[in-house]
Amino acid sequence: MAISLASLRQTTTLTPPRILIHGVAGVGKTTFAAKSDRPVIVATEEGLGTLAVPHFPLARSFDEVMEPLYALYNESHEFGTVVIDSVDWLEPLIWKRVCDDNKWASIEEPGYGKGYVAALDLWREYLDGLNALRNERGMTVIQIAHTDIKRFDSPVHEPYDRYVIKLHARAAALLQEHSDVVLFANYRVSTVKSDVGFNKKVTRALGSGERVLYTEERPAFLAKNRYGLPDVLPLDWPAFAAAMPQR
Repeated sequence: MAISLASLRQTTTLTPPRILIHGVAGVGKTTFAAKSDRPVIVATEEGLGTLAVPHFPLARSFDEVMEPLYALYNESHEFGTVVIDSVDWLEPLIWKRVCDDNKWASIEEPGYGKGYVAALDLWREYLDGLNALRNERGMTVIQIAHTDIKRFDSPVHEPYDRYVIKLHARAAALLQEHSDVVLFANYRVSTVKSDVGFNKKVTRALGSGERVLYTEERPAFLAKNRYGLPDVLPLDWPAFAAAMPQR
């Protein structure tokens, strides 16, 4: 079919966001997600603690992650947000499925990164399931990830360390591209220099315990958003929701 200018459209309504949140251990990522709009959790790790939030049985295989997504798509329910906790515990389930399908002893067996490339097909199948829940069932998507510190080889500066999502680089790039919002959760920290004598100074970190969300990328961490959010927000769902454009 030929394309003409009559086919031009302008988006006037916002679809629910696809959120990926990563951060340091114990900062409150799951608590943040548990306070979202009518959440239900697909758990790949035992991290709920005492949080009273609806959740499926702990998933121990890739199929056991996908089955809840199919149920949420096909069955009637009142949930408004699907939460995956966490994607870095989902990753070994994907690797195991790929290895079983290809009769590999490990994801490294085919060599030259081919196992990780093959795993991307299952990652895309999983993301397609999340997209269907978002686009056709109107559900917000929250994916939770742990964070890692890795060296970043910048083409314009000296190498430096930064917080990144704790996934294989190919999978991390795919999930970042898929997400409308990538949030980095951390404690707010400041530093002071103290004179310890003999013309020597040491740097000490100070913190009040305040937990914050960073929404824009900086050299120290990965983050992004497509909604013009403030650079820093409290690590609190109501504060985040209030900053989002209203649908």
